[in-house]
Amino acid sequence: MRCPFCGSENTSVKDSRSAEDNTAVRRRRVCEACGARFTTFERVQLREITVVKRDGKRVPFDRERLAKSITIALRKRPVDREQIDQMVSGIVRKLESAGETEVSSNDVGEFAMEALRMVDPVGYVRFASVYKDFRDPNDFAHFIEKTSLDLDEEGDEE
Repeated sequence: MRCPFCGSENTSVKDSRSAEDNTAVRRRRVCEACGARFTTFERVQLREITVVKRDGKRVPFDRERLAKSITIALRKRPVDREQIDQMVSGIVRKLESAGETEVSSNDVGEFAMEALRMVDPVGYVRFASVYKDFRDPNDFAHFIEKTSLDLDEEGDEE
């Protein structure tokens, strides 16, 4: 593993443990050349996934980009990093288990919204505001009203 600080390939593992509900291995490493410490994660990757954007452009799926978007939606909310990692792992598992090598950006966004809805309603609305491209305050009101109706319907079924 190359050191992110000095570029040396002479690094060693100091500690390993499972992370993200046993779907990843977290390794603490130290660079023998500069002494810097850093963390890496090892995950199983079932297949390469390509995301088809709304404009038709195809890009490789980027787990870190998804995690960053969710983290931004949850900024200053009572959700810890481990919960975010679990959400992202769950979304990635759904994408990989679908068996398709190409997924629409819409599918990725819907999976993220579904996960956020279960964890934090404010983060859910924040994410939706960017994902659904809200233009004015009325867009928020309509979305929350529609979401509230959906929640009431779900509660009535129980």
